[in-house]
Amino acid sequence: MINFFMNGNPLDVQLENEKTVGDIFYSFEQTCEENEAAVIGIVVDDKNITSDLFDDIKIKSIDDVNKIEFTVVTKNTIKESFATLAKLFDELSAKMENVPVDLQNGKNKEVSESIKNLADSIDQFCHISVLATLFPETFKITTINDMNFNDFFADLSSILKDFEGALENNDTVLIGDLSEYEICPRLQSISNFLKTM
Repeated sequence: MINFFMNGNPLDVQLENEKTVGDIFYSFEQTCEENEAAVIGIVVDDKNITSDLFDDIKIKSIDDVNKIEFTVVTKNTIKESFATLAKLFDELSAKMENVPVDLQNGKNKEVSESIKNLADSIDQFCHISVLATLFPETFKITTINDMNFNDFFADLSSILKDFEGALENNDTVLIGDLSEYEICPRLQSISNFLKTM
């Protein structure tokens, strides 16, 4: 008897004609498609199934397996994540705009916190954008601010590199300028883009 889990929660699955692990994968994939969801991770008997292990595991008999765990993402989860991130980038944009004033007022701790949040939020955005590509008919991620998605982030990345250098050199003038005139408008562009998703 196989124990099934989805996103960490036990799942009640009635097997019908499935004989191999591959049969189960196929049935589960079909169910996901019908429910606007996609599988993004599979663990069989505590072993993470990477693409190079997939062919071997799928021919295994269901009698030789005790536990299958699926990690699934839904279209709605992605929409909700984009909405949450839009608010977050709005807040970050306002904070980055205030960096010059915060630095003048000695609020270095607040500035450091904003910078950490900025890095985390960009990571989160990139991760969710990758997941969104699983639903190309819903999420058309092509341009931000009339720039190709990859070019936009390459541009932002080079600005963040300059920003990192300014922080290392404690160049408060450059930190302030980059925050207010370069980073802030780009965060606003990301937020506006996310609101259209």
